[in-house]
Amino acid sequence: MRLARVRTTEGPRSAVVSADQRAVHPLPGDGLTVDDVVRAGTATLAEVQAAACAVPAVPLSRIELLPPLGRFNRDILCVGWNYLDHFYESKGRREGQEPERLPGHPTFFTKGPDTVIAAHEAIAFDEQLSKRWDYEAELAVVIGRDGRSIKEEDALSHVFGFCVANDVSQRDLQRAHGGQWLKGKSIDQTMPLGPWITTRDEVEISDLTISCELNGHLVQRASAADMIFPVERIIAELSRGMTLRAGDIILTGTPSGIGNARTPPLYLRDRDVLVTRISTLGELRNPVVAAALV
Repeated sequence: MRLARVRTTEGPRSAVVSADQRAVHPLPGDGLTVDDVVRAGTATLAEVQAAACAVPAVPLSRIELLPPLGRFNRDILCVGWNYLDHFYESKGRREGQEPERLPGHPTFFTKGPDTVIAAHEAIAFDEQLSKRWDYEAELAVVIGRDGRSIKEEDALSHVFGFCVANDVSQRDLQRAHGGQWLKGKSIDQTMPLGPWITTRDEVEISDLTISCELNGHLVQRASAADMIFPVERIIAELSRGMTLRAGDIILTGTPSGIGNARTPPLYLRDRDVLVTRISTLGELRNPVVAAALV
């Protein structure tokens, strides 16, 4: 099943996306929100499917998608350096943050939840804040069951589903604050997420292809099977002694092709269009639009 959150004249509604991904079935206003469904786990999916079958479909082209989740437990949890080619493409370009060798454990950081925007929403861009805006296409994991010190073999049972994300980053801010990435990853209205959540039973992670286009030119493309630390390992290490909650979002890292690693560098600019795709999970298409952030 694919669960979306859409805007209607009566306010935000949950919706079930049609099998061909061309239409949605908005649920009644008194129905469960997507956040509720995620926190309830797969037990409510049959109820949601029955409610969707009782309402007519609306073409996707006639409805506004919202971020699939609207209620966050905490910051977005993220993994860095999780594709080998990406780790090595940035060698010598990390400006004092260069590790001596490939890390033996996942590198974790967070992004503030106010970064999250919808599948077609504008990425806020302010040159006064940063001169080095970069793109990072990523697979996002949505946790569906609480757990602490989760074993790798049990990790996927704690996953509700998956969606598409772009970890838009400000490289100069990322380097400027004592080696901590939070600031350069947490600018408001800069992280597209969506277009919906695809439930775990619909997804074979190793079959997913992640890609990113900038103004119609392919800049990133890789298989999720190329991750150094697979989803199961990420969840096991992140949850060791730390409770993951239903509704938490984990970004799993970006493949090679980022703008900061290119010669010359390729940074986002006002009026660019960023398209992020993951096979079977959907597409984000976000314009970059000048905004006053400072």
